[in-house]
Amino acid sequence: MPHSGPRRGPDLARIEREPQVELETPIVPEADQEAAPRAKSASPLKRWGPLIAIGVLMAIGFGMGWHRYLSLSEFIRQRADLQAFVSDNLAMAVGAYILVYVTTVALSLPGAVILTIAGGFLFGAMFGGATTVFAATIGATLIFCAARTALADALRRKAGPFLTKLSQGFRDNALSYLLFLRLVPAFPFWLVNIASALLDVRLRTFVVGTFVGIIPGTFAFAFVGAGLGSLIEAQERANPGCADAGTCAIDPMALATPELLAAFAALGVLAVLPVIIKKVRGNS
Repeated sequence: MPHSGPRRGPDLARIEREPQVELETPIVPEADQEAAPRAKSASPLKRWGPLIAIGVLMAIGFGMGWHRYLSLSEFIRQRADLQAFVSDNLAMAVGAYILVYVTTVALSLPGAVILTIAGGFLFGAMFGGATTVFAATIGATLIFCAARTALADALRRKAGPFLTKLSQGFRDNALSYLLFLRLVPAFPFWLVNIASALLDVRLRTFVVGTFVGIIPGTFAFAFVGAGLGSLIEAQERANPGCADAGTCAIDPMALATPELLAAFAALGVLAVLPVIIKKVRGNS
């Protein structure tokens, strides 16, 4: 008698005959995926603490006149001592420069252009420019994260249809818009930091857009700094003793020629060109 396998019970047979139902995992939009952890985990202290700390330090900085030390005349007066310090302590000098630049940008103090010129003068155009791009990106990211943590969630909850649509449109093409805003010198650096946070731009997009977008302008002013010595010598010949007295007539913004500004504007248009093409194709 041939051996037959074990009989399957009725319950097992019924389970095999019944169709299996697969549960679908809900798809959460990417923006909501990023926003949800912040909304759940951020206590009032964690949400507002960084921005309050930056605000307090900013008030202290302006109250104590820190920004007055970030002037070209003050740098020219101290240039010999600074050059000697850099020559004797290069690593410490670079670290101090990065710290001062990050603090200046994070606190939105005026004087970043002067620091960029100083970096080119002290460290050379290439190394000074690269160090400045690194420090400026860190400083911008700090204020971006602080503003985003404190304000973005509240603004999202209270935003009307227009602001919601504007924010979504900006995020869809955030990298192109950020490159445009960074390249065109008409937009203040600190304002772009805050606006990007309020429009809930992704952190990675903000860092990349800032890092790449500030390269042309940063190196332009770093090269100006590298040639600052000849400008000081020319001023000294016309007005002996002006360097030590802090009266040399050198306007750093006058060094940005109309041709240079036009070149930055052209780069900005190139950055936003993909967005324009996409919108034209969408309307056609």
